[in-house]
Amino acid sequence: MPDEIQRIEPQEGFQSQFLSSPADIVIGGSGAGVGKTYALLMECLRNIHVKKFSAVVFRRTYPQVQSPGGLWDTSMGLFSNIEGSSPSESNYKWKFSSGAKVKFSHLEYEKNILDWQGSQISLICFDELTHFTEKMFFYLLSRNRSTCGVKPYVRATCNPDPDSWVAKFIEWWIDQESGFPIREREGKIRYFIKDVDSYVWGDTKQEVLAKVPHLIKPIMEADPTINVLDLIKSVTFITGSIYQNVELMKKDPGYLANLLSQDEATRSQLLDGNWKIRIEGSDLINYVKMKDAFGNSFVSRGLKCITSDIAFEGSDLFLVGVWDGRRLIDLFHMEKSKGDDVINLLRKVAKDYGIPQSHIVYDDDGIGAFITGFIKNARSFNGGTKARKGQNYTNLKSQCYFKLAERINNDEYYISPEIAKKVIKGKTVEQHIMEERRAIKKHKPDNDGKLSVIPKEQMKNIIGHSPDFMDTLMMREYFEFITLENPSVPISKSAYGLH
Repeated sequence: MPDEIQRIEPQEGFQSQFLSSPADIVIGGSGAGVGKTYALLMECLRNIHVKKFSAVVFRRTYPQVQSPGGLWDTSMGLFSNIEGSSPSESNYKWKFSSGAKVKFSHLEYEKNILDWQGSQISLICFDELTHFTEKMFFYLLSRNRSTCGVKPYVRATCNPDPDSWVAKFIEWWIDQESGFPIREREGKIRYFIKDVDSYVWGDTKQEVLAKVPHLIKPIMEADPTINVLDLIKSVTFITGSIYQNVELMKKDPGYLANLLSQDEATRSQLLDGNWKIRIEGSDLINYVKMKDAFGNSFVSRGLKCITSDIAFEGSDLFLVGVWDGRRLIDLFHMEKSKGDDVINLLRKVAKDYGIPQSHIVYDDDGIGAFITGFIKNARSFNGGTKARKGQNYTNLKSQCYFKLAERINNDEYYISPEIAKKVIKGKTVEQHIMEERRAIKKHKPDNDGKLSVIPKEQMKNIIGHSPDFMDTLMMREYFEFITLENPSVPISKSAYGLH
């Protein structure tokens, strides 16, 4: 008797909509338990009969690929049903009899995108797209090329995250008041092109082209044979409900009970798919209070000082913040700086604002150590040293972050509109700070019960880079300790505006 043929097909609802869309980019963004990951893996099977077809499925870290019940485990249960399929656990790759390949990989840091330089990937999949940075997504989009006959395309899934770049990207499909998807727009295809750091949208490719002649003209002049319509990408957004995942409801009915037992905010996000609900969880700084800091003009003036997060050429920014009390009144930056650039800027800012050297604090955890040789009374900040005044923190950095959070949550910080609107690396300062706020989280207490923030590497995993702006804010709290601890270098009355 011949082996029984097993039929693999999507469930009605989310999975069938997700797998049937012809858009170049399809984003499945809904609550938990909808069957998003399974649909993503089913998409990988669509073209495995095509020689040289390749698909790569990305998670942010390898543990997310390897974890029990994760991508690799799920693929073993699905792909092994395909005749001629061959898994390789050493490099998380499947090969099929046609020569087609499906690989599972990670993009933990933004620098990892360069590992894919020169690649041609027919299908690019992102599982939990909100975990990836905008830069990661659009760089990989440039690798979405194909010579196998399959038109290159992208598929992505995610849970709602109102602070992610994805929320901005899909905002047309989301009711901006309620946070819920607009049902009549679900699955509707729109078209866009990226113009530097903004998106230009339209209901047709021609509409988009008409809006960007400054982009199209130079391309046509360089190569008149290019079909400019190919420069426009089609996108759609699809949501779903756990109730459409009949298989999950049969096999694990307790999963729904787990979601129903969550607090109202968590339930609204993970069960109902709300894109405006924020789950604070282990966040130190309240989202609303951080937003309030950009309007708290009532915060009083006080100690005039400078905080500086030092960085040379590389991915991190060199930032110099100028303070009047807990009012951030100016902010300077350099994307690529050398030692003399750093010293010269610090000296100039201090002179322009009448701030003495002893009121300058700089990050001494890395390359900033050289500052002391040039600005002798400047104060070094080493976050790994012990907390001040014997308080219950694992180190000074954690202590300052907890105090910063406490004061922001109590409306004691102000960032002026002029600073908030400054554009640095394609984003406003306010956007940078709101994004980095998400990376400032409580870490589990150590064996002595001392409090700490999560390690810097974990912060980078969340936002894709160091929290340079938040570190610049955090070091402002250092002055609350050094004024008492080091009376030999007193804080002058003039620094407080007193005479």
